[in-house]
Amino acid sequence: MPRRAKKPKPLRVLIADDHRLFAEALEAILAAESRIEVVGRARNGAEALEMVLDLNPDLVLMDISMPVMDGVEATRRIREARPEACVLMLTGSSAAADVDRSRDAGAAGYVTKDRIASELVDAIVESATR
Repeated sequence: MPRRAKKPKPLRVLIADDHRLFAEALEAILAAESRIEVVGRARNGAEALEMVLDLNPDLVLMDISMPVMDGVEATRRIREARPEACVLMLTGSSAAADVDRSRDAGAAGYVTKDRIASELVDAIVESATR
């Protein structure tokens, strides 16, 4: 009897964004992708940090501008607590200063919200498999 190829486990993704409608739309886009499983949604950086420590996702999609704790500080703290954590910044800003701050905090990459439909799934898979 031939052995079936084992289906790879989906990448476990946490979405951290304070805009509920955007986060819900993003989750719907990712739900259609068999390589990705959304394991939670955080509304701010502090909640994202707590959820990463609890859920241990493969990748965090992190908005930069959020209340309580911004995405850059949350990324820094996540990477301090879990150096192997992969954080992909997701933002409306393409400012060089934001890109630099994100990289300095330990983000694996940076995707602007206007390029989500065309590039996000590929960016997630590429970042999480490095």
